[in-house]
Amino acid sequence: MSKNVLIVDDSLYMRTVIKDALESNGYTVVGQAANGEEAIDLAFELEPDFITLDNILPDMIGTDILKVFKDEGLDFKVLMISAVGQDNVIQESLELGAKGYLVKPFTSEQLIGKLAEL
Repeated sequence: MSKNVLIVDDSLYMRTVIKDALESNGYTVVGQAANGEEAIDLAFELEPDFITLDNILPDMIGTDILKVFKDEGLDFKVLMISAVGQDNVIQESLELGAKGYLVKPFTSEQLIGKLAEL
């Protein structure tokens, strides 16, 4: 099974942390995006198996990106990763198509475990 991942986070540090955790566990990072527009473009272009998606980006919020995917009929395996851990935000993300939600800060074990559940 392919394990290609698109990482979406406005923080270079977080993208690096996620990338290191993924690559050391057999995943291939096929792209990285620092904002919502890049994320949407790369998701359509690369068609990754998984997307890690921060909810707070400079140009839009992650749930808006999920709405775009849903409106286009795309069913990406999206793991939301955010410092925003309110139940209503998590619930909305899952209703819009996210397959899981991970609250920052997290360990690489938690990240890999969540991806394995998707």
